[in-house]
Amino acid sequence: MGRSANSRNRMFVKDNDGLVRTAPVDSNNVQDAKLIIYNAMRETDDFYVVSNGDQTDTVIMCLDQNLDLYGAMGMRQYEPDKPNFTPRITAVCSLINSKPMVEMSILRKSLFGDGCDRALYTFDELCPGIGYCLTTYSSDGDPLPSFRGEPLLMPLEGNLQEIAGLFWKALDPENRVALVVKFIGMDNGSIKSRVHIINKYA
Repeated sequence: MGRSANSRNRMFVKDNDGLVRTAPVDSNNVQDAKLIIYNAMRETDDFYVVSNGDQTDTVIMCLDQNLDLYGAMGMRQYEPDKPNFTPRITAVCSLINSKPMVEMSILRKSLFGDGCDRALYTFDELCPGIGYCLTTYSSDGDPLPSFRGEPLLMPLEGNLQEIAGLFWKALDPENRVALVVKFIGMDNGSIKSRVHIINKYA
């Protein structure tokens, strides 16, 4: 999603090795790349990571050092984009021993000062057709109010393209910029992943 011209000047690009990154649609119109250009999805042999910022790389670095999502998020905080202070949302999925496990995190500015509230959610039982959702904001406002509360339950029905289309249509047409859905599954005993990307401005 994007509300400013700088935030809307983006698209998703898929590279090799499970990497999905943001890239400018028009590099000549990039005003500040720091918070809008980053690796959104990365994966290792055992883990799949997704986030709304460069903390994706922090998580991968920590996983390589046998640290977990909690340890990785202890090194980061919300984005410094006054006055909204956009929360950082991150998720890690693993299929070790063929049993899915999902961890999700949100880092948001404290209601009582400049401190960082860190919430971590762990799910070791997943239901077919149901997903967990964290968003950056809970509604419109000035400044925008951070998401608070438990992750939302969302339907995951149909194939990769149908799921992507369902959520693309649900997003605000004015602010939607790009969307990516990743499918992770077993294929002849090995774990395979594939993605489907929708870019508004590409």
